[in-house]
Amino acid sequence: MDEVTVISLGGSIIVPDAVDVTFLKGFAQAVRDFLENHGKQKLVLVTGGGAPARSYQQAYRNVVEEISAYQQDMIGIAATRLNAQLIYGILEDLCCPVIVTDPTARFSFSGKVLIAAGWKPGFSTDNDAVVLAERFGAKRVINLSNIPKVYSADPKLDPSATALDHIGWKEFRAMVGDRWEPGKNVPFDPIAAKRASEISLEVIAAEGRDIENTLRILEHREFIGTTIGPEW
Repeated sequence: MDEVTVISLGGSIIVPDAVDVTFLKGFAQAVRDFLENHGKQKLVLVTGGGAPARSYQQAYRNVVEEISAYQQDMIGIAATRLNAQLIYGILEDLCCPVIVTDPTARFSFSGKVLIAAGWKPGFSTDNDAVVLAERFGAKRVINLSNIPKVYSADPKLDPSATALDHIGWKEFRAMVGDRWEPGKNVPFDPIAAKRASEISLEVIAAEGRDIENTLRILEHREFIGTTIGPEW
């Protein structure tokens, strides 16, 4: 049976401002090389919204007087689906012939890569990644964003904050809270963190633009990042 690894591919590294074509070329090649060299592997890639989500959500907030969290989430979801279509087009020959927008729907995981995007309001695509990990028996989610590690506190607000190699779910959830807010800037969505802790899932948070580091994670070698798990 193939081993499935889920990657939550942050929109901040797909589209930090404009689409990062250099990153996408390198990442796509790394995915191809990894799958060619490891025949019993499958990857689930769940795309975030990035700059389009932030820009359109801000435009919405600037225009309306009564701001709706639901509408902000729907705008963000649309951005994740645009990014998913881009990644699907780049890796189409490896992909399951469907972009998943409901991780609980009926579909089969044919091919070597499954592309997924935003599902519904109330959480980010991190939660979709957890749902898919549970569905396909993945033991870990690799959460790729624009930060190299999880910190003990927000380093922008607390100069004494330190980078962490490991953190348990109880401590992590105490840091990020239990509520989701559209556009909330946390290392891993609080709703996703709750479910991940319940099923004892391991999440590795790492800098997504460091493609060699991502390969080290995939190949179970030493890497730079933070492991979030049941007990530490």
